[in-house]
Amino acid sequence: MWRANVGEISGTESISYSAEQFARGTDIEYELSHPDEETLVAGVESLRDYLASLPEVYDIQDSFKLGKRQYDVELTSVGKAAGLTPSLVARQLRMNFFGEEVQRIQRGRQELKVMVRYPSDERRSMRDLYNARIRLADGTETSLRTVATLTESRGYSSIDRVDGARIVLVSAQIDTAMATPTEVNDVLKQEVLPALQEEYRGLKFKQAGMSQAQAEDMASLGSLALVALLVIYVMIASQLRSYAQPLVIMSAVPFGAGGALIGHFALGFDLSFVSVFGIIALSGVVVNDSLILIDRYNRFRRESDLEPIEAIIAATQRRFRPIVLTTVTTALGLTPMLFETSIQAQFMIPMAVSLATGIVFASVIILFVVPILVLIEEDLGSHPA
Repeated sequence: MWRANVGEISGTESISYSAEQFARGTDIEYELSHPDEETLVAGVESLRDYLASLPEVYDIQDSFKLGKRQYDVELTSVGKAAGLTPSLVARQLRMNFFGEEVQRIQRGRQELKVMVRYPSDERRSMRDLYNARIRLADGTETSLRTVATLTESRGYSSIDRVDGARIVLVSAQIDTAMATPTEVNDVLKQEVLPALQEEYRGLKFKQAGMSQAQAEDMASLGSLALVALLVIYVMIASQLRSYAQPLVIMSAVPFGAGGALIGHFALGFDLSFVSVFGIIALSGVVVNDSLILIDRYNRFRRESDLEPIEAIIAATQRRFRPIVLTTVTTALGLTPMLFETSIQAQFMIPMAVSLATGIVFASVIILFVVPILVLIEEDLGSHPA
């Protein structure tokens, strides 16, 4: 809203808006590097132009921060023959115009600096600069025009380096109502940035910022989720004394994850990092429903002469009400959060979507598919290959 009301401000180098109460990092952030500065600048401009062409991308910035105007000293053949260096000439010019401290005088509590420099009427214009005298190694003096030429330019207020290489950071934000950061970053990494590398040979890029941290977190989260599922399998297998039944119980986990994805699509939510947390939390809930069904089935098999198909039907009938009640109460308990409009709740809504829709879908699978898998497991156990 602020961006739309303010509009474009002429003369500004960059402008950004952020809210401290619900602030987030940059959705797009890449480090570009190249040995040649001109090529690096061209690559950064090409990336900025592409991002600017996307309607869902805004607040495009880079770390190229121009500094103050400066004059670059280049020696003439006479200056080189006289043994001068650009730094020596620049140092003398600074002494002539800014001054050189030669003494400090104490007056009471104050300390006064005594500076030696050209009179004020001889350091007012560019003509005075070019008329400055440069002292040579033998003590003689000559005009600046004789030994050097000056070129006006603008340096950078800061230069960023990583592992000794000059880098430029390009960042932008994404309107999540039009696209997700994951979608745009995938297009950049798979199509746009490789094309820039073909156009500008030697250009390197690396994902940085929040997007890099999220990618690393997702990778670590995937490995930790596998460890958690393995621990669940070991615990169930040790209690049931079976290698096959824990797999039947945990078959509800992928169906629950599929239900969470369908729920995001049906309710119009994008899959986010928080959604994945909800899917992982969902795994423990759906495993509990499967576990009580299989536990009742095993009891019927041990304590009666029922056939497998009769035992699983009886177990499903006995556990139908607890499974349905658990599903309904969990889904209804999360429903108010799904329709919450406050800014503070927006961060948690994707997790609620994963839990509420995933458990409903998984419960249906548990009541109909898990009994079938139990019978298949019994058949395979009765007729080994």
